[in-house]
Amino acid sequence: MMKQTYHETTSATPERYRMAVVPHIMVADAPEALSFYTRAFGADEEFRLPAPGGGVLHAEIRVGGAVLMLGDAAEGHFASPASLGGTSTALHVYVPDVDALVRTAVAAGAELLQAPADQFHGDRTAVLRDPSGHVWVFLTHLEDVSGEELAARAAAA
Repeated sequence: MMKQTYHETTSATPERYRMAVVPHIMVADAPEALSFYTRAFGADEEFRLPAPGGGVLHAEIRVGGAVLMLGDAAEGHFASPASLGGTSTALHVYVPDVDALVRTAVAAGAELLQAPADQFHGDRTAVLRDPSGHVWVFLTHLEDVSGEELAARAAAA
């Protein structure tokens, strides 16, 4: 199968992921997290609701085409990864140039867990951890892979 490049025929975000669940993450210091996401991931802050007494009750940012909600962790149902000793969730975001995003994010303080590399599933993928402890998987879609081809590639990987 001939590899298609992003610029020729393939969209940066596969159609099936354009309308997705909106994550709402909790952090220990939302103002700092918002600043970091802007510097590291090029996030656009679209909304911020201050919490009574300081901090952030609720904010919304856009990273690539993805919307993300966040706020300061509070007692009860919502906790930050640091208070839990880690996270079991990874945030996947398609971006036009994963390599450029990784360079910017690492320079801003993100921890590189997996360097950008082409994957069998047709995406160039990198994994980062932000200072709040959230794990991010950034991807650039390189080619559309049929189910049959995907199964063959997965078996060979």
